[in-house]
Order: sequence, then C-alpha cells, then structure tokens
Amino acid sequence: MLFVLTVMFTVALVAPIFFRKAGRSAFYVLAAFPAAAFAWLMATFPQYTGANQTLASGAPNAPPSVTIPWIPDLQVELAFRMDTLSAVLSILILGVGALVLFYCARYFRPSDPKMGSFGAQLLAFAAAMFGLVTADDLILLFIFWELTTILSYLLIGYAAQRLSARRAALQALIVTTFGGLAMLVGMIMLGSAAHTYRISEIMAQAPELVGSGMLVNVAVALMLVGAVSKSALLPFHFWLPAAMAAPTPVSAYLHAAAMVKAGIYLTARLAPGFSETAFWHPIVLVLGLATMLLGGWRALRQYDIKLILAYGTVSQLGFLTLVVGLGSREAAVAGMGMLLAHGFFKATLFLVVGIIDHKAGTRDIRKLSGIFRAAPKLGVVAVIGAASMAGVPPLLGYVAKESIYETFVHYGEQQGSFAAWLLLAGIVAGSILTFAYSARFVWGAFAVKNGCAATPFKAVPWSFLGAPAVLAAATVVFGLWPAPLDSVVSSYAGLFPADGKPTHLALWHGLTPALGLTVLTLATGTALFLLRRQMESFQRDVASPIDAERSYRGAIGVLDDVAVWVTGRTQRGSLTFYLFVILIMAILTPLSALILRSAPMPESFRWFDNPLQAVIGAAVIIGAVAAARASKRFLAVLMVSVSGYGIALIFALQGAPDLALTQMLVETIVLVAFVLALRSLPARLWKREPKRHRFLRALLGIAFGASMIVFAMSAMASRVATPISLDFPQLAYEGGGGSNIVNVTLVDIRAWDTFGEISVLAIAATGLASLIFVRGRGDKRRRAEGVASGSVDRGREQFASTGRRQATLALARKFSSVGRDAWLVAGRTLAPERRSIIFEVITRLLFHSVILFSVYLLIAGHNAPGGGFAGGLMAGLALTIRYLAGGRFELAEASPVSAGALLGGGLGLAALSAATPLFFGGQVLQSAILKFSWPVFGEVKFVTSTIFDIGVYLVVVGLVLDVLRSLGSEIDERSEGDDDEDEDIVEEPQIIDLGQRLDGVPGTGSRPEEEEVAR
Repeated sequence: MLFVLTVMFTVALVAPIFFRKAGRSAFYVLAAFPAAAFAWLMATFPQYTGANQTLASGAPNAPPSVTIPWIPDLQVELAFRMDTLSAVLSILILGVGALVLFYCARYFRPSDPKMGSFGAQLLAFAAAMFGLVTADDLILLFIFWELTTILSYLLIGYAAQRLSARRAALQALIVTTFGGLAMLVGMIMLGSAAHTYRISEIMAQAPELVGSGMLVNVAVALMLVGAVSKSALLPFHFWLPAAMAAPTPVSAYLHAAAMVKAGIYLTARLAPGFSETAFWHPIVLVLGLATMLLGGWRALRQYDIKLILAYGTVSQLGFLTLVVGLGSREAAVAGMGMLLAHGFFKATLFLVVGIIDHKAGTRDIRKLSGIFRAAPKLGVVAVIGAASMAGVPPLLGYVAKESIYETFVHYGEQQGSFAAWLLLAGIVAGSILTFAYSARFVWGAFAVKNGCAATPFKAVPWSFLGAPAVLAAATVVFGLWPAPLDSVVSSYAGLFPADGKPTHLALWHGLTPALGLTVLTLATGTALFLLRRQMESFQRDVASPIDAERSYRGAIGVLDDVAVWVTGRTQRGSLTFYLFVILIMAILTPLSALILRSAPMPESFRWFDNPLQAVIGAAVIIGAVAAARASKRFLAVLMVSVSGYGIALIFALQGAPDLALTQMLVETIVLVAFVLALRSLPARLWKREPKRHRFLRALLGIAFGASMIVFAMSAMASRVATPISLDFPQLAYEGGGGSNIVNVTLVDIRAWDTFGEISVLAIAATGLASLIFVRGRGDKRRRAEGVASGSVDRGREQFASTGRRQATLALARKFSSVGRDAWLVAGRTLAPERRSIIFEVITRLLFHSVILFSVYLLIAGHNAPGGGFAGGLMAGLALTIRYLAGGRFELAEASPVSAGALLGGGLGLAALSAATPLFFGGQVLQSAILKFSWPVFGEVKFVTSTIFDIGVYLVVVGLVLDVLRSLGSEIDERSEGDDDEDEDIVEEPQIIDLGQRLDGVPGTGSRPEEEEVAR
C-alpha cells in the first residue's frame, strides 16, 4: 500500500517532464502506474476478503496494515489498512483511473500547453483517493480528504480563462472545505472520546461509544456533514452540476468514480458501528431520499447531455447514501453492488459525452441528431451504460437495484411503519425518474430527430473508444455473472449483524415483490419518457421556490458585504489605530481573565536590587518620556535607543551577559536601520495637532507596560509546580554538551523555536527587500570598479569651472589620495564633504577585528557568552561600520555573497543539521557530542548543534545585509539619481569624484594634463 502510494505521488511530481518529451502520449505512461497498482490489487485481493474485518490492525488474521509513528504526542500515525471496503473502492480508484488516463491521450489536442500539469494533478488525485480509502487514522484520512479537495479545485478550474470554470472550482472548494472542517471537528471529538484516532480501534469500540452520551452522537453527525458535502447531497448538491465546467475526463473520474465516492466511503466506513446514533438515520435517509428525487427531477429538464448525467449523478449519490447508510447486512451487500455498478456505468457515459463533444462540437440535445447511425459502436456502448443506470436486465445496474428493492421490502416488513414504506415508495419514484432521464440521454444524444439536420460526426478510433468500451463490457459481464462481486462484498457485509435470510447479488431472485417493483419502474419510466414534452412544459410552469445555488450565492454576497464593512472600519491604513487595537486587546483580554479567576499576586516585591539598577531604570523612563515628547523623528529614535541600551545594562547587572550582549547589538543595528530609513521621511514627527493625542498614547503605553508587569507578577505567584528551568543546567551540560545554558537552549533544547525564529527573520528580510526593490532584491549591486569613468571627468569639469576656494581644493587633495589597491574605496566613491577621515580610520582599525570577534562569539557561544545570534549581529555591525565609512560601493566590496544566498544557505544548513540525525536512527534536531584529539589543538569536544548555530549566524548576517542594501544602498542610489536630474540648477557641484580616483590632483604623482584639469 505505502509503496503504491509513494510511487504514484512521485510519478505525479515528475509527470510534466514526460509530457515535454512525449506530448499527449505521456498519458499512456501515467496510465501504466494505476494499471500496475490495479493488477497488484487483483493479485492480492484474497488477503483482504479472507481476513477478519472486525479485528483492529495488528491482530492475528486482521486485514493487512502498515503503521509508521508520526506525531506520537498527538496519537497521530501514518497508519494504512486494506480491508474489503478499501479494496472495493480501490477497484474504482485504480481501475477506472487507469482507463481515464488512457482516454486522455486522445481527448486532449497535441498542442494543449496545460496537459503536463493536468496529467500530474489527475494522477496525484488518484494517489490521494487511494490514500483516503486505505488510511487507518482519522487525521491522516482528513489530510487526504483535503488533498482531494485542493486537487479537484485545480482540475475543475482547468480552463482558467473561462469565468464559469473559475467560479465552479471556487464553489466546489468552498462547499467541500466547509464540510471538511465540520468533519475534522467531529473526528477530533470522536478520537478524544475513544482515546485513539486509529479507525479500526474506534470501530472495535463502537458498541461502547454509541451508548456513551451525546458527544459521540454530535461527533458522528459532524462527520456526516463532511460526507454529505463531498457527495453533493442536499443542501450542498449544487456544486456538482456546476463542476461540469471541468474537462470530461475529470467528470468521468472525480464525479463518477472517485471524489464523490469519498462521502459514500465515509458513510459505509462508519455504518457498521454508528448507524444507531441519534442523528444518523435522519441525516442519511432523509437527505439521501430527497437528493435522489431532486436530482432525478432536475435531470429531466436539462438539454446538455453532460448536465443530464450531472444531475443524474446527484440523484444516484443520494440513492447510494440512502442504501449504504441503512445499517443492515442486506443493505451493505446491495449498496456495495450499486457502488461498483454506478462507477462503471456513470464513468462510461461521461467518457461517451466527451467523445460526442470532441467530435460533434456540441452537447445540446436540440442540435444532436443521427449520432447512432454515424457511430454505432459508440451508440452501443452508450446504450449499455444508460440501460445499466436505468436498471434494465441483465446488466449490473439491474442486479444491484433488484437487491436494493429486496432490501427495502424486507426493511418495510420488519419495521412495519409508515415511514419505512414511504421510504420504499420514494426509492421506486426515484428509480422511475432514473429510467426516464436515462432514456432522455440516449434519445437526446443518438436519436434521429425530426426537423434537425444530421450532426457531422467523424469515426471514433478504438484508442478513443477503448476506455468506455471496457467499462461497458464489465457492466455486461458482472450483470450476467455477479457471483465474483457478491463474494467480494459479502466480506464487508459480515461487519453487520445477521438479520434474517442472507442476501446475494444475483440476476434472478425469483418472482418476488422486488421484481414487481422493477416492472413498475420500467413501465412508468417509459411512460414518463414518452410524455417528455408535457413534463418539460410542466417543469417550466412550476418553478422551485428554493434554489440552493441561489441561496449559496446570496450567502457569499452577504459575507463579502460584511467583510467589506469590517475591513473598511478596521483596516484604515493607520498604524496608530492598529497599535491601539492590538494593545487594548493585549491589556483587556488577560486582565479580564485575572479578574474573573481571582489570580494570586505576590505578597511582597522589591523595586530594585541595588541603587545602580534604580539609576538605569530612571534613565530608561527618561528616554521613553523624551521619545514620546520628541517633535522630530531622529530625536525620538535616539531616545528609544537610550531605553533599549538601558535594558541591556539591566540584563548585564542581573547576570545575563548573553541577553545583554544581544540586546545591545540589536539596539545598535535597529538604530542604524531607523536612521537610514529616516532619510526618506519628513524630519518632523507631528505635522499638525501635535499635542492632541499624545497624552492618550502615552497613557496607553504606560497601561500596557504596567499590565505586563502585573501579568508577570501574577504568573510567578501562581506557580504550583517546580520550574522546569531548574533542570536546564543539567540538560544543557549533559544533553546539549555546553555550559552556556542560554545558547544550548536556543540550538538544542528549544531548537524548534529557534528554527521558527530564523524562518521569520528570512521572511522579514525578504519582505523588506520586496518593499524597496522593484525587481530583484539588490544582490547584483555595482562594485567600485564598475563605476563609469565618465563620471569622474564630469566631476572634474564641474569642479574646475566653479572656482572653488583653495581650502576646498586642499581638502580634495587629501581625501582623493587613495592607493590603487586600498580595500576601503571611499576615496573613489564619496564626495569629500561626505567623507569622515575619523570614521575611515576607525573602520580600518576595527573591521577585521570585529569580524574575527563575531566568529569567536559563534564558536565559543556553546560554553561562554555568545552564539549564532550574537555573532551574526556582531558581523552585521562590522558591515554596518564599513557601509557608513565607504557608502554603497564599499558595502558591495565588503559583501561579495548576496543576502539571499546567506539567508537561504543559513536556513538550508539549519534544516540539514536538523534532519541529519534521522539517517542515523535519531530524532529531528538531536545533538551528538564528538570527542577527538588533534595534534595541535589537543582534546576537542565538538557538539553537532554548532552546525545549526552556524546556520543561525548566516541568517542573521543575511538579514542585516538585506537591511543595509534596502534602506542604505538603494536609497543612496535613488538620491544620487535625483541629484543627477537636478544637476543643471545646482550652483556648485556636490560630488567631486563619483567613479574613480582623482589622479590629476597635484601631489599624487598624476600626469601633468590631469593636474591642469584639476586646477
């Protein structure tokens, strides 16, 4: 099972490659995989029918199963089990799936550009359906359930250029997702009640669970909501006819043999154990019968042969749900027989519709005429499929329907109630409608119509007709010889208690009331078809007062209006308003919980441990107040940094050097980022009414800070268990191999949290770059040697023509004297007035030392203050210093590796170090302590979590580099572009040298002619 599932998903991933090489013939390659899986299923079928279906997986003589632990703490497993019900559904999933893929090779035009994605999605859907019916875990079943929802959305919306296809795909997605979410709630409730999510174990506990109370009743009802929405029962039936906008192979597979059968499968899976719950029969029987009647009634007024089949499918799905949900052994046999019969005849008819549409160019029965004469083989195949759907002997549809009649006759006799006989009467009425619309389909598609010209129709090759012909042949063979199917489905029926004489799928049951009902169905259905014109007129005159699709669109419209109203009042584009809402909720929600629960508070507390803390705290408060009162942005940023540095000092005084170091570096980087960003903002913070809301904002800030203090104090006072942090020293040293508890916690004990944090950092950096850069992320910035040489000539001419003072020339001589091989290129790239000799000297002295110190922090962080975060911030600080000293070209020189490469490489390295232990039998993010001896270094202890820390280091460096390139280099380049545009109105040039050294300045060994130009 697991091998089949893995192979099919893998082939689906690479399927587009096949289509690029082989064109539409690649569908034959894809069809080979479900065909091979079908052959494996047939070869191993006795294993599934011969096992004891009532036993949980793992028990002797239980059906074959595979279990792989996945999330043990949540009791979620990759558990698969192939019993009789799964095997019966797999016949349709794999067998019909292979035929549909084979059919696609002639359905699509050779030039269709989307064949590759379509083939991949269709094969992936087959794999997802196979996983759904073999899953033995509720959560795993839900995952496959939603996979089919997503893939059906893509397949229905294949013709994305058409509004009808997009709307139908979205409608199917919304409806089935709604049902799926309701089903998930029910699954969680049922799994919690059973203390397991293993389906086989839940079914074994079903007798005890049914009598345990209302919780299980509600859980089962919610799961049935998922089944009802997936199988298009009332009131969710409208999505299936709309989904006929999909290509015909999708309709033949998803809406006849696979996707819509998922709800039937879930009903059949739960029926042996939960059919006696409180809400089961009202949902299954009432909705099933109503859907059967409504679908058949709607099918009689359709003119599109595909829509006739679509509404017929809705009717048949209600019929199937009604039968398999009855909850008896007879109903189980009859329901499984009809399940297979429906898959065979409905897939046949949809494929026939595809051929007609392909060859005739229309599906309108008012335009189709004489198709049977032009394509008699196609007509025979269609007649067989339609006759089986109508229940005409001796076909498989008749065999299954006869068993259903027998079942409900016995059910009426046993119950003896008016409701039971009314149910039988409804089934007969629905079957009459089925015969009528089946005849309407055959007549509309193939008959010669008076007053209608013969439809031009080309011959159908066997490569196109083969798939529906095989299904039609199966319908005939198993109708004449139903014994093999009967032996298959009897194993599933054994899950239900015996309730009288055993029933079988058979062509002849004798002269029984069921046979009389069949004759009545055929006769009345024929009459209804002959009176089709009167029926059409009657249906036009009698409009339905309730239209589910119209109600759905109205509900979606109301939802859109509410969303617009809410968005207009909450998403105002005002950062102040957003912060106000966030902070208010962050205060009121926990505070209300504290008040309602009367949370304890400490009996006493200290304001500070030593006077220095009080001084620093006062400085933090002064910085915050000054920031709130500042009228200019730059001053506000500086005051915020004062508060941040004060917090770092408090961390240091509390004996937390790692936190203090990280806080200090973060404050420095953030300060630089703020200052760089401020260049694009107005200098003043308040343009109007500066004092109107300051008091309220300050009060809100104080309230938030005070609330956080109260919450922290209450949390400390509420502790009743021993703090887990007391075990951290031992865990860090013995388990993590390090004595720096903070760093070991980050890279080992809580490494999952850290991986999430660095992922957020990478996302934030990418988001920042996307806001600043129009194309790309600024990784390919010009280096210093790439500056245009013409710019220096232009600077020289401007400088010579303006007659600047001698002092400026002397300054230019000094600042322009840069050696050809100097690594700090500010002399070639910055104007003299923008350079700082002090900053350049400091950069030359400190840059390499800071880089080395960052590497030291990275390596030593496992046992001393430091680590990947601190080291990365220190390296980022070195890049910041170099950028401030030399500008954007200097930053390009200092960082030959792109920010994107650093971010991706860091995340990749962290992920690789997390996954590597799995290959050695360990767990994700498990660390190993390696001890070895080197000739020079002596005894060395290396902890593999250091590799994860290196990934953190690279991500942080990439983040800082992205900030510098976005808020620094890009804004520099734009401002220089603005300067160039305004160059003709500037009295004096602002840039002496934009591109290279002013070799012509006297005293630098320059050539005489260049010296003259400089003068």
